[in-house]
Amino acid sequence: MPSRTRIGNGSVKSVRSLVAFLGLTAILSGCAAIPGLGPGALDTYELTNPSFAAVGRAKTRRQILIAEPTALKSLDGQNIVVKPTPSSIEFLGGAQWGDRLPKVIQARLAEAFQKSGKFGGVGRPGEGLAIDYQISVDIRAFEIRATGGQTAHVEFFVRILNDRNGVVRASRGFEAAVPVVGTGNDAFVAALDRAFADVTAALVNWAVSAI
Repeated sequence: MPSRTRIGNGSVKSVRSLVAFLGLTAILSGCAAIPGLGPGALDTYELTNPSFAAVGRAKTRRQILIAEPTALKSLDGQNIVVKPTPSSIEFLGGAQWGDRLPKVIQARLAEAFQKSGKFGGVGRPGEGLAIDYQISVDIRAFEIRATGGQTAHVEFFVRILNDRNGVVRASRGFEAAVPVVGTGNDAFVAALDRAFADVTAALVNWAVSAI
Protein backbone atom coordinates (compact mmCIF):
# COMPACT_ATOMS: atom_id res chain seq x y z
CA MET A 1 0.00 0.00 0.00
CA PRO A 2 1.35 3.52 -0.73
CA SER A 3 2.00 5.70 2.34
CA ARG A 4 -0.83 8.02 3.20
CA THR A 5 -0.60 11.69 2.20
CA ARG A 6 -1.90 14.21 4.70
CA ILE A 7 -4.12 16.88 3.14
CA GLY A 8 -3.95 20.28 4.79
CA ASN A 9 -6.86 22.72 4.91
CA GLY A 10 -7.43 24.28 1.49
CA SER A 11 -4.55 22.36 -0.11
CA VAL A 12 -5.92 21.83 -3.63
CA LYS A 13 -2.48 20.93 -4.90
CA SER A 14 -2.16 18.06 -2.38
CA VAL A 15 -5.56 16.69 -3.39
CA ARG A 16 -4.66 16.74 -7.07
CA SER A 17 -1.32 15.07 -6.37
CA LEU A 18 -3.00 12.29 -4.40
CA VAL A 19 -5.57 11.63 -7.12
CA ALA A 20 -2.89 11.56 -9.82
CA PHE A 21 -0.73 9.19 -7.78
CA LEU A 22 -3.59 6.74 -7.16
CA GLY A 23 -4.51 6.76 -10.85
CA LEU A 24 -0.93 6.10 -11.95
CA THR A 25 -0.50 3.29 -9.41
CA ALA A 26 -3.65 1.51 -10.67
CA ILE A 27 -2.52 1.74 -14.30
CA LEU A 28 1.02 0.49 -13.68
CA SER A 29 0.28 -2.35 -11.28
CA GLY A 30 -3.05 -3.57 -12.66
CA CYS A 31 -4.05 -4.14 -9.03
CA ALA A 32 -6.46 -2.25 -6.79
CA ALA A 33 -5.89 -2.33 -3.05
CA ILE A 34 -9.14 -0.42 -2.47
CA PRO A 35 -12.19 -2.13 -4.08
CA GLY A 36 -14.49 0.14 -6.04
CA LEU A 37 -11.91 2.71 -7.18
CA GLY A 38 -11.95 1.58 -10.80
CA PRO A 39 -14.69 2.68 -13.19
CA GLY A 40 -17.36 0.29 -14.41
CA ALA A 41 -18.31 -3.21 -13.31
CA LEU A 42 -15.76 -5.79 -12.24
CA ASP A 43 -15.07 -8.90 -14.32
CA THR A 44 -16.52 -11.80 -12.32
CA TYR A 45 -14.95 -15.26 -12.45
CA GLU A 46 -15.76 -18.81 -11.36
CA LEU A 47 -13.63 -21.91 -11.00
CA THR A 48 -14.51 -24.69 -13.40
CA ASN A 49 -15.43 -28.19 -12.29
CA PRO A 50 -12.24 -30.25 -12.71
CA SER A 51 -12.50 -33.23 -15.08
CA PHE A 52 -10.47 -36.31 -14.09
CA ALA A 53 -10.80 -40.07 -13.67
CA ALA A 54 -11.06 -41.07 -10.02
CA VAL A 55 -8.86 -44.02 -9.09
CA GLY A 56 -8.56 -46.24 -6.03
CA ARG A 57 -10.94 -48.56 -4.28
CA ALA A 58 -14.44 -49.43 -5.45
CA LYS A 59 -17.48 -47.35 -4.49
CA THR A 60 -18.29 -47.28 -0.80
CA ARG A 61 -21.64 -46.66 0.90
CA ARG A 62 -20.04 -44.08 3.19
CA GLN A 63 -21.32 -40.52 2.99
CA ILE A 64 -19.11 -37.46 3.26
CA LEU A 65 -19.63 -33.80 4.02
CA ILE A 66 -17.59 -31.03 2.39
CA ALA A 67 -17.22 -28.36 5.07
CA GLU A 68 -16.68 -24.73 4.10
CA PRO A 69 -12.89 -24.24 3.87
CA THR A 70 -11.10 -21.96 6.31
CA ALA A 71 -8.77 -19.18 5.18
CA LEU A 72 -7.04 -16.03 6.34
CA LYS A 73 -8.96 -12.79 5.79
CA SER A 74 -7.10 -11.91 2.56
CA LEU A 75 -8.43 -15.13 0.98
CA ASP A 76 -11.85 -15.08 2.64
CA GLY A 77 -13.58 -12.77 0.19
CA GLN A 78 -14.20 -12.11 -3.51
CA ASN A 79 -10.86 -10.44 -4.23
CA ILE A 80 -8.30 -12.30 -6.37
CA VAL A 81 -4.97 -12.18 -4.57
CA VAL A 82 -1.69 -11.15 -6.22
CA LYS A 83 1.61 -11.25 -4.30
CA PRO A 84 4.24 -8.99 -5.91
CA THR A 85 6.65 -10.06 -3.14
CA PRO A 86 6.50 -12.92 -0.62
CA SER A 87 5.46 -10.51 2.14
CA SER A 88 3.04 -8.17 0.32
CA ILE A 89 -0.52 -8.65 -0.91
CA GLU A 90 -2.51 -6.80 -3.56
CA PHE A 91 -5.75 -7.58 -5.35
CA LEU A 92 -6.22 -8.07 -9.09
CA GLY A 93 -7.67 -4.88 -10.50
CA GLY A 94 -11.09 -5.00 -12.16
CA ALA A 95 -11.75 -8.62 -11.20
CA GLN A 96 -13.47 -10.67 -8.52
CA TRP A 97 -14.69 -14.20 -7.74
CA GLY A 98 -18.42 -14.88 -8.13
CA ASP A 99 -18.72 -15.49 -4.38
CA ARG A 100 -16.41 -15.65 -1.37
CA LEU A 101 -13.48 -17.85 -2.39
CA PRO A 102 -14.10 -20.50 0.35
CA LYS A 103 -17.70 -20.86 -0.88
CA VAL A 104 -16.57 -21.25 -4.50
CA ILE A 105 -13.98 -23.88 -3.55
CA GLN A 106 -16.48 -25.74 -1.36
CA ALA A 107 -19.00 -25.97 -4.21
CA ARG A 108 -16.44 -27.19 -6.74
CA LEU A 109 -14.97 -29.75 -4.34
CA ALA A 110 -18.45 -31.13 -3.63
CA GLU A 111 -19.05 -31.49 -7.38
CA ALA A 112 -15.69 -33.21 -7.86
CA PHE A 113 -16.41 -35.74 -5.09
CA GLN A 114 -19.89 -36.37 -6.49
CA LYS A 115 -18.55 -36.92 -10.01
CA SER A 116 -15.98 -39.40 -8.73
CA GLY A 117 -18.81 -41.89 -8.15
CA LYS A 118 -16.88 -43.40 -5.22
CA PHE A 119 -19.16 -42.47 -2.32
CA GLY A 120 -22.70 -43.28 -1.23
CA GLY A 121 -23.43 -39.59 -0.76
CA VAL A 122 -21.69 -36.22 -0.89
CA GLY A 123 -23.14 -33.06 0.56
CA ARG A 124 -22.63 -29.74 2.26
CA PRO A 125 -23.88 -28.57 5.67
CA GLY A 126 -27.66 -28.30 5.85
CA GLU A 127 -28.40 -30.88 3.16
CA GLY A 128 -29.58 -33.53 5.64
CA LEU A 129 -27.15 -36.37 4.92
CA ALA A 130 -26.24 -38.92 7.60
CA ILE A 131 -22.52 -38.16 7.50
CA ASP A 132 -19.71 -40.65 8.10
CA TYR A 133 -16.73 -38.38 7.35
CA GLN A 134 -16.03 -34.67 6.91
CA ILE A 135 -13.53 -33.22 4.45
CA SER A 136 -11.96 -30.20 6.17
CA VAL A 137 -9.85 -27.88 4.01
CA ASP A 138 -7.59 -25.02 5.06
CA ILE A 139 -6.73 -22.72 2.16
CA ARG A 140 -3.05 -21.91 2.63
CA ALA A 141 -2.57 -20.17 -0.75
CA PHE A 142 -4.71 -19.23 -3.74
CA GLU A 143 -2.83 -16.48 -5.50
CA ILE A 144 -0.74 -15.19 -8.36
CA ARG A 145 2.92 -14.90 -7.40
CA ALA A 146 4.78 -12.28 -9.41
CA THR A 147 8.31 -12.95 -8.14
CA GLY A 148 10.59 -14.50 -10.76
CA GLY A 149 7.77 -14.74 -13.30
CA GLN A 150 4.00 -14.96 -12.90
CA THR A 151 2.76 -18.22 -11.40
CA ALA A 152 -0.59 -19.35 -10.03
CA HIS A 153 -0.08 -21.03 -6.69
CA VAL A 154 -2.70 -23.12 -4.86
CA GLU A 155 -2.06 -24.87 -1.55
CA PHE A 156 -4.52 -26.72 0.71
CA PHE A 157 -4.09 -28.63 3.95
CA VAL A 158 -6.80 -31.28 4.22
CA ARG A 159 -8.11 -33.40 7.08
CA ILE A 160 -10.56 -36.30 6.93
CA LEU A 161 -12.56 -36.32 10.16
CA ASN A 162 -14.69 -39.16 11.50
CA ASP A 163 -18.01 -37.35 11.95
CA ARG A 164 -19.10 -39.63 14.78
CA ASN A 165 -16.17 -39.10 17.13
CA GLY A 166 -14.12 -36.21 15.69
CA VAL A 167 -11.01 -38.34 15.23
CA VAL A 168 -8.74 -37.39 12.31
CA ARG A 169 -8.56 -40.39 10.00
CA ALA A 170 -5.94 -38.89 7.69
CA SER A 171 -4.38 -35.51 6.83
CA ARG A 172 -2.18 -34.22 4.04
CA GLY A 173 -1.04 -31.09 2.23
CA PHE A 174 -1.63 -30.49 -1.48
CA GLU A 175 0.11 -27.91 -3.63
CA ALA A 176 0.30 -26.94 -7.30
CA ALA A 177 2.03 -24.17 -9.25
CA VAL A 178 1.08 -23.30 -12.84
CA PRO A 179 2.75 -20.60 -15.00
CA VAL A 180 0.55 -17.80 -16.27
CA VAL A 181 0.28 -17.98 -20.06
CA GLY A 182 -0.74 -14.71 -21.72
CA THR A 183 -1.68 -11.38 -20.22
CA GLY A 184 -4.66 -9.82 -18.54
CA ASN A 185 -7.17 -10.99 -15.97
CA ASP A 186 -8.37 -13.96 -18.06
CA ALA A 187 -4.84 -15.38 -18.15
CA PHE A 188 -4.37 -15.00 -14.39
CA VAL A 189 -7.66 -16.71 -13.57
CA ALA A 190 -7.07 -19.50 -16.12
CA ALA A 191 -3.76 -20.34 -14.41
CA LEU A 192 -5.43 -20.39 -10.99
CA ASP A 193 -8.15 -22.64 -12.40
CA ARG A 194 -5.56 -25.13 -13.73
CA ALA A 195 -3.69 -25.18 -10.43
CA PHE A 196 -6.97 -25.76 -8.56
CA ALA A 197 -7.82 -28.62 -10.93
CA ASP A 198 -4.45 -30.29 -10.24
CA VAL A 199 -4.91 -30.00 -6.47
CA THR A 200 -8.52 -31.21 -6.62
CA ALA A 201 -7.69 -34.35 -8.63
CA ALA A 202 -4.94 -35.31 -6.18
CA LEU A 203 -7.14 -34.52 -3.17
CA VAL A 204 -10.12 -36.60 -4.33
CA ASN A 205 -8.02 -39.61 -5.29
CA TRP A 206 -6.24 -39.48 -1.93
CA ALA A 207 -9.56 -39.27 -0.05
CA VAL A 208 -10.96 -42.23 -2.02
CA SER A 209 -8.03 -44.39 -0.89
CA ALA A 210 -8.14 -43.11 2.72
CA ILE A 211 -11.87 -43.54 3.46
